[in-house]
Amino acid sequence: MKTIIVPLDFSEYSEYALKVAASLAKKSEVNILALHMLDIQSDMINESPSYLQERTVFLLELAKKRFSTFLKKDYLEGIKVTPIIKHFKVFSEVNQVAKEENADLIIMGSHGATGFKELFVGSNTEKVIRFSEIPVLVIKNDLTDFNFDEVVFATDFSKESVGAYLRAKSIVQDFNGKMHILYVNTPYEEFKTSSEMENLAVDFFTVADKNTDQLENVTFLSDRTIEKGILNFSNSIGADLIAVSTHGRKGLSHFFTGSISEDLANHATLPILTIRL
Repeated sequence: MKTIIVPLDFSEYSEYALKVAASLAKKSEVNILALHMLDIQSDMINESPSYLQERTVFLLELAKKRFSTFLKKDYLEGIKVTPIIKHFKVFSEVNQVAKEENADLIIMGSHGATGFKELFVGSNTEKVIRFSEIPVLVIKNDLTDFNFDEVVFATDFSKESVGAYLRAKSIVQDFNGKMHILYVNTPYEEFKTSSEMENLAVDFFTVADKNTDQLENVTFLSDRTIEKGILNFSNSIGADLIAVSTHGRKGLSHFFTGSISEDLANHATLPILTIRL
């Protein structure tokens, strides 16, 4: 891992993300790109060109000033942090910056979203998760020393999730962590017998790793929902992080079918690593 992007709005939550990025940089010497998006609302675009230019210059200078103060932290001493400022607050643009900079990971602080806000608006973090083609690490709390020692990777052992599994495995190995692989067995139409679950896992690792060595790190757990199973298991082993794959659903398909990864990102207190299928 070489480059991490940390979107900043200068809030306490974005500082949580910056602290985690700094902690990882000290362990592996990665570069940190601090990304701020100017709060230029869509209705302002219809204003006169002179007003829009004046407003943009004002926000740009304000962002530069806030960067100079925000990045003067003791925990950033000796770490290279490059500020990047973009003109529009469009969350698909985070993914574009990630591609331009060949970034490996996005780290975002989040307070989550619940109720009507979750259903109809969602959080900024959720929007980044939907668009991002690289892994997104969601941080909810102020962590002084973040690590990948105990990581839970939740999977359904489908063939389409092989890439996400390999990417999660590579990230965990980069930081010398241990990955617990979890399959949650739920009631009714999704229920599987022990032999069915084991066969799924064998087929999966045969494709992904060309061997079944990782079977010793697999836990089959029964619970009422996948989300509850993931959270209960993670808490029981004292996990540092939960990793899940996401389809990056958008629009109506997301509204009607939901997304386990986004639900976890909104509701879990543990850091969540989402990886696009």
